[in-house]
Amino acid sequence: MMMRPSRVLKKLRAGEIVRCFKGNLADARVADIVGSTGFDCIWLDMEHVPNDWHVIEAGIWAASGHDMDVLVRVARGGYSDYIRPLELDAAGIMVPHIMSLEDARQVVRMTRFHPIGRRPIDGGNADGAFCGIDLPDYIEQANRERFVVVQIEDPEPMEELDAIAALPGIDMLFFGPGDFSQGIGAPGNFQHPRLLEARQRVAQAAREHGKFAGTTGSSATFSDLINLGYQFINIGADVVGLGQYCRKLLADTAASAAAPAPTAPAQGVYNAN
Repeated sequence: MMMRPSRVLKKLRAGEIVRCFKGNLADARVADIVGSTGFDCIWLDMEHVPNDWHVIEAGIWAASGHDMDVLVRVARGGYSDYIRPLELDAAGIMVPHIMSLEDARQVVRMTRFHPIGRRPIDGGNADGAFCGIDLPDYIEQANRERFVVVQIEDPEPMEELDAIAALPGIDMLFFGPGDFSQGIGAPGNFQHPRLLEARQRVAQAAREHGKFAGTTGSSATFSDLINLGYQFINIGADVVGLGQYCRKLLADTAASAAAPAPTAPAQGVYNAN
């Protein structure tokens, strides 16, 4: 028996571009809809969103029906916080706010099996086909078909960026511009020279050390990010899409809503309509 292969890793290893969509809402229908449109991956969040494990599990089930990977951004914590999404059969995890080389080393130790790390072994969950995969095969396949992403979203780890990128067991460096802008004292200034330099350096370090580079973007910035060397790009989110749609509906109907309402027919008068 084989572990479900990662669609994201297959495309990245073939030199292709991966398009991801972020899901904040606690409904598996979001993953179902996103998967039905053809996205490669959905990013489910546990750092900033109060999603519980049942929400994550249902999202993984919904995504699997479309051969779409699930990337779970975990909350910072202990090894159980990091490996549980993998045991639920998420294809990858993203650990936010990596602050140093030692921080990254500890993530690898907790999330990778021998000979790379010391991830605690179970095998009796969805990723191991509920003990259906022999233990040596499970360990080998988990190291090969599941990906670990570390977020570079602070200025502190930039001094050790190359050493972090060189670590075995890390598949992707993910640049987070929002928190980085705050970290350099320029919240929301995404054109700040230090931020632009960091975005370029993250992609370069990933490429030089045989890793992949990921970040957030949009349809407008998509080509520019690819040219910088990014292969994994998140280009949308459910809360953004729903909010934009609602605002557009209100704007499109604002003039009619402000006009005087038609006079109601007098009581007792027959209205042919």
